Amino acid sequence: MTDRAPLEFTIEHNQNPTSDAERAEILANPGFGVRFTDHMVMIDWTVDGGWRNARVVPYGPLSLNPANAIFHYGQEVFEGLKAYRHEDGSVHTFRPEKNAKRLQHSAHRLALPELPVELFVESLEQLVRVDEQWVPAHGEDKSLYLRPFMIANEDFLGVRAAETVTYMLIASPAGAYFSDPTRPVDIWLETEYSRAGRGGTGSAKCGGNYAASLLPQLTAAANGCEQVLFLDACSEKFVEELGGMNIVLVYEDGTVVTPESDSILDSVTNDSLLQLCAAAGVKTERRPVTIDEWREGAAAGRITEAIAVGTAAVVSPIGTLKHPEFTIENPPVTADSFSMRIRAKLTGIQNGDEPDEFGWLHRLA
Repeated sequence: MTDRAPLEFTIEHNQNPTSDAERAEILANPGFGVRFTDHMVMIDWTVDGGWRNARVVPYGPLSLNPANAIFHYGQEVFEGLKAYRHEDGSVHTFRPEKNAKRLQHSAHRLALPELPVELFVESLEQLVRVDEQWVPAHGEDKSLYLRPFMIANEDFLGVRAAETVTYMLIASPAGAYFSDPTRPVDIWLETEYSRAGRGGTGSAKCGGNYAASLLPQLTAAANGCEQVLFLDACSEKFVEELGGMNIVLVYEDGTVVTPESDSILDSVTNDSLLQLCAAAGVKTERRPVTIDEWREGAAAGRITEAIAVGTAAVVSPIGTLKHPEFTIENPPVTADSFSMRIRAKLTGIQNGDEPDEFGWLHRLA
């Protein structure tokens, strides 16, 4: 399902772009995912013609038929990554090839065509070059969030894979996902609903997984928590992930552990964190982790930190894990806590302030 023929991008410039003054006001306080740049990328795919018609066009609404398959069968996947302004003015993104391969994995699971890695990366380059002025300045803890996504784009009411698909890329200037990334976040442990089951779409980045987390997220908010943690759907014993982030646990001997399951999304941030640890001689493990292991380990002091990791928030310490019958209290966070040190290392690489020893950065502009 993968096409390798090179495509030439056409560019249609927005004739009514955001003014310099308005853009400066937006970049001063961008929030997260609420304002968007002047352009977007679109690439079409058909079962007979493959990938074609690659273009950068003005950002704006889509015109879709009410019978479009995307509305009825949810055949879509997406990604999330960021573009960072470096001190010399250049713009880079972080490990885009891994995001591209994850999009391919998600697309395969949802019976969508697999966008070639090089075309994925080129779409980032094309959009950022046109909208480079939207990338926030270096040193402001801000970035340009990039949202690639792919949808079924065929008008029919029948349960089958769409034969017409559209890949798109939009961008949004972003501040910190949490107002204070060093402040521990409280987590609600969900035991009634599951995010995904064995053999399901848990390892794919698709909207249905996130939709399934929204009702539990409301419960979490009602209990004073900012995120919700899911257990496995079969035994309801094993830690899976949050509604939008992976979990990492740090043990008293320094070992860094992340839960393993075929229904957990393969996090780029988590993989990078584990590689940095391994390079520094820190023991890392990917393995199943029960909620009892976390609960008992925290109570006994064997688990010294719990961390949430993902593209949006990067690294955030977890404060309290709440459940109607118990709570898990994690130790206070200090500047020397693992979460703060690894966050500084990761964001330092992304922003060009730390050496890129793994070759993770890709220049976009």
